[in-house]
Amino acid sequence: MRKALVLFLVPVILIGCAKLTKDVKAPEKPLILLKGRDIPSFDNDLNRESLRVAISRSIEFFRRLPADRLFEYGEDQYSTSHIIKSMETFLYLLDEAEDMEELTDMVRQRFNVYQSVGSDGRGTVLYTGYYEPILKGSLTPNGTYRWPLYKRPNDLIEIDLELFSGRFKGEKIRARYDGSRIVPYYTREEIDNHGMLSGRQLEIAWLEDPIDVFFLQIQGSGQVLLEDEPTLRVNYSAWNGRPYRSIGALLINRGIIKREEMSITRLREYLRDNPSQREEILNYNESYIFFRVVEQGPLGNIEVPLTPGLSIATDSRLFPKGGLVYICAEKPIIDDSGTVIGWIPFSRFALNQDTGGVIKGPGRVDLFWGSGEEAGIPAGHMKNEGKLYFLVEK
Repeated sequence: MRKALVLFLVPVILIGCAKLTKDVKAPEKPLILLKGRDIPSFDNDLNRESLRVAISRSIEFFRRLPADRLFEYGEDQYSTSHIIKSMETFLYLLDEAEDMEELTDMVRQRFNVYQSVGSDGRGTVLYTGYYEPILKGSLTPNGTYRWPLYKRPNDLIEIDLELFSGRFKGEKIRARYDGSRIVPYYTREEIDNHGMLSGRQLEIAWLEDPIDVFFLQIQGSGQVLLEDEPTLRVNYSAWNGRPYRSIGALLINRGIIKREEMSITRLREYLRDNPSQREEILNYNESYIFFRVVEQGPLGNIEVPLTPGLSIATDSRLFPKGGLVYICAEKPIIDDSGTVIGWIPFSRFALNQDTGGVIKGPGRVDLFWGSGEEAGIPAGHMKNEGKLYFLVEK
């Protein structure tokens, strides 16, 4: 946790939106305050009612926090109570403005606008996409459903290295105890092929295909359709701490699939047509995700449901959680066969409600597209440069 698979350095394969990791040096100040003509003209290509819902969910998050907690916006800091008031003001302006030109004028008068410095210091941000898969499954294993989704094991521990030295500020490791030693947690191969978690009653549900399990972990959440039970919704719970490595990039580098041919469909076809290689390819990515059952979702890192097209994931080390944003990029135009036939610019207000382990640095944004295959197709093709702005009332 992303675009046309050449274009498929996207969430689902080469980049991934799940909670994985990749070290990217954080800039000192990822947001800069804009003045005058540098402030963009605003547009909003989705309906205002959905935006109101997304904003209300961020407000719900902020109301759970101390009123005096501070959030950094570039050189400035704002309290929780101020951000709540800021969002309420924006909702008022959204109702009052007759058109986007009037809303732009109102926002410029009342709000500070901050731009991400991007990956190049000039505001360039790579946009990818992610979604919530919907898969068939069972609460008990049988001849069809044999591949488990695991909940977080009780021997998986998280160690905050900053507690030991300021040199490791913000750094954490995941591990387990092995007698008197702390060692790395089990790899994908050890879990899936050597049964290191078997017999511990950690199975939430069972799917029919290990490929589905793999891609569900990449997305970080999903729905499991059960035959005689209500649909089960699973969400990210924990990660084994092992490095994320792209299997799409692996097959490209080996010359098995051409970069311009790479797509989710092409990758799935290769894995299914070459079962003797499947295990080795999947195990190349040692990272492993554990799930939890949730009543509603999918949930972002601020524990509120994501809104399709209006929730984004960014680096939580750099950008204020739950914040109101304005995003500009390009999205794919998909025909009835699922083929990308073009690209179209889009811009809209949105909310920063999620994060992802490979979404690192000020030059990365992941846009949530929704649930099911209809959302998965554009999410899997999205990979374009754009701009990112944060807004807060003056």
